[in-house]
Order: sequence, then C-alpha cells, then structure tokens
Amino acid sequence: MNLSMLNEARKLKSQLDKAQKELGNIILEVEAGKGAVRVTIDGQQKIQSIKISPEVINPDKPEHLENLVLKAVREATAKSQKVAAKHLGGLAGGLKIPGLT
Repeated sequence: MNLSMLNEARKLKSQLDKAQKELGNIILEVEAGKGAVRVTIDGQQKIQSIKISPEVINPDKPEHLENLVLKAVREATAKSQKVAAKHLGGLAGGLKIPGLT
C-alpha cells in the first residue's frame, strides 16, 4: 500500500467516525397503535426509550401490547437503518456495510 492510499484510508476513517457520531445525535420517533406505543431510537439503531400508554395495558390480552411493541421497534429500527444508509452512503463509496444495505 502506498502513502497516498494510506492517507486516503485515514481520511475515510475520520469521515466515517464523524458520520457515526452525527448518527448518534439523530433521534427518530415511531409509534404504533395510534400513539399507544412510542419508540425513540437514534441513527445508530440504539433504542433510547419505549413509552406505553396505560390505556393499552390489558392483563387479559398481553399479546396485543406485545404486538404493538414489536411493530414499533421493527419500524423504528428500519427507519433508523434507512437514515444511516443515506447518511453514510456517500462515504462508503459502494461498499456493502452490514446493516446498512
């Protein structure tokens, strides 16, 4: 590897580190069940919080709440992955980055 390639690799790593930090500051919120369950996630796919409206807590039907939470988490993760892919897409230069393609 020549010096030019090494410098380019360092520059790319610096840019990727900066982009990852920026993604950590992007906060997304997704809801399911008309707002009954809200999931907050950042651009690095780290869930920040899950809020559940007391009205949907029914001890006789836990599967309903379970489904709402699962739906909200899946949607939040997908939304976060799309934001990350868009944010990092230009830097990756066509590389296949797991979780972002």
